[in-house]
Amino acid sequence: MIAIQPQAQSGRSPWQVWLFGLLGFWLSSCLVMDSIVMPSMYVSGMMEQPGFATAGYALFWVFNRLELVCAGAILTAVLGLFYSRHPWHRPGVLALLLAVGLLAIAALDTYGLTPQMSALGLQLDWVSAQATVPAAMNRLHLAYWGLEGAKLAIVGTLLWRYLRPAFPVSQM
Repeated sequence: MIAIQPQAQSGRSPWQVWLFGLLGFWLSSCLVMDSIVMPSMYVSGMMEQPGFATAGYALFWVFNRLELVCAGAILTAVLGLFYSRHPWHRPGVLALLLAVGLLAIAALDTYGLTPQMSALGLQLDWVSAQATVPAAMNRLHLAYWGLEGAKLAIVGTLLWRYLRPAFPVSQM
């Protein structure tokens, strides 16, 4: 016979649990994409292949849509916490602005940078054997990495903000 024991309440809102899970998932997927997938494609020579722009766009199309879903769900969780009754869990206006910033960055990546980068990388001149990278691509890569840095900083700030009450510092 199985006895069901009640679990101790952690005092966390379900919105806070969802927020932790979403932020952790997004942070880990961004780190895997930026530190494992993209460098391995670069080192293996895939970026010089003629079909890389199409393959890269297909990969980022899926990843960017996943980022949009995560950003929308994070904003929903922050709004749910904002309107919760418990004062510990209530975020400030800064947390709301950070969540809106995450959604804006994901939308800019999805509908701005990714289509432009894949359009610039598309080789339309099949007669030419030498494929050159346009100069505008470097600016787009710089913008992409700047947005990635901002995104990681925002996710880290939101995680730090909501982990603080969970682990209070004991005073001696």
